[in-house]
Amino acid sequence: MPHPGPTRAISRRAVTSLLIAAGASWTGAEARNRSKSAGAAEPTAYLLRDDAMRWADEMAERRGLDVEWTRQAVGQAVFLRQVPRLMLPPARGTAKNWRAYRSRFVEPLRIRAGVRFWQRNRNALARAQAEFGVPPEIVVGIIGVETIYGQNMGNFRVIDALATLSFDFPPEHPRAAERQAYFSGELEQFLSLCQRSGMAPAQPLGSYAGAMGLPQFMPSSWVKYAIDFDGDGQIDLWASEPDAIGSVANYFKGYGWQSGLPTHYPVQLSAEADLDALLAPDILPSFSPVRFEALGAELDAAGRAHAGPLALIELQNGGDEPSYVAGTQNFYVITRYNWSSYYAMAVIELGQAVAQALGR
Repeated sequence: MPHPGPTRAISRRAVTSLLIAAGASWTGAEARNRSKSAGAAEPTAYLLRDDAMRWADEMAERRGLDVEWTRQAVGQAVFLRQVPRLMLPPARGTAKNWRAYRSRFVEPLRIRAGVRFWQRNRNALARAQAEFGVPPEIVVGIIGVETIYGQNMGNFRVIDALATLSFDFPPEHPRAAERQAYFSGELEQFLSLCQRSGMAPAQPLGSYAGAMGLPQFMPSSWVKYAIDFDGDGQIDLWASEPDAIGSVANYFKGYGWQSGLPTHYPVQLSAEADLDALLAPDILPSFSPVRFEALGAELDAAGRAHAGPLALIELQNGGDEPSYVAGTQNFYVITRYNWSSYYAMAVIELGQAVAQALGR
C-alpha cells in the first residue's frame, strides 16, 4: 500500500481521545502469571509465542523498522478468546432474511442520529460530493450502519484483535488460510502506521476485526484512503467527522464510484425468468439492459435507459419470496466496503431514510 506521506499523521487529539486499556506493557513474568491465573491452555500474551516473535522480526526487516520496537509492539498483544468465534460464518442452512437485517439498521435511533450528523456536517458532505461525486446519503448511510455516527466504534484493542486473527485465525473457517494472510497484512499495516505516526500500538480501540474510527477503516484502508478533510493538517477518523466523511468518499472514488449513477433500479421477474443465468455472476454487474430483460428481468424506463452493466441482486426473506433489484456499478462499489448485498442495501436505505427525514 502507498505510504501515507507527511500530511497523513494521526492526530494527537485522536490518540488522547481513546480509552487506554489496562495492561498494555506487561513484562514476560507478568504475562506468564496472567496466563497461569487464567488457566489458559496456551500463552495469553503473544510476547511468549515464538511464532509471533519470529513474525515481528521478519516484519521489522521487511519494513526497515527497529526490531526491538516491533517485538515490543507485537509482545503487548494478547489473545482474545472470543474473537475467532466471531469470524466464523453462520451455520450451514441458516436462512437469510433481508427484512430482519434491514430492521437492525433502518430504524428510528439511527435515523435521528443521522439527521443530527447531516445537519452538523452539511458543508463537509456537500464538499465531498463536489470533490468525489459521492452523494451525502451514501456517506451518511455508511457511517450510520458502521458506528451509529460514532456511538459504537468498538472497544477491542486493535493490536489484540489483529494479532489474534493473524496468529490464531480459526482453522475451521472455509477460507482460513486466505483470511489469516489478510489479517497478517493488516497487522503489518497497523504497526507501520503506528511507527510512522508515533502512536502507541496498544492505544487504539476498534472492532473485533481491527477496524477503526467513525467509518471503521481497516489499517490498509486508512493508509490508502484516509484524508485530512477538515484542513488541520492531521487525519483523525475517531474525532473528526469531516475527516471521516472525506475519507469514505475518497474510498468509494478509489473503487470506481461514478458520479450521478443510481445504485439500483426496481425489477420484476417474469414467470419464465432464467434465475440460474441471472444469478450466476452474483453481484458483479454483467448484463446489458437488453440482455437482462431477455433473461426475464423486467426493468422500468430508467433501467432500460441505463448505459452500463447490471446485476440481479437477490435479497432473501426467510421463508417468504425474495426481493430483487437491478444493481449498477455503484451498488457493486458499496459492496467493496463490506462484501454483502444486504449490507449495501441497508446503507442505501438508511441514507434515504435520513434524507427523507430532513425533507430532501
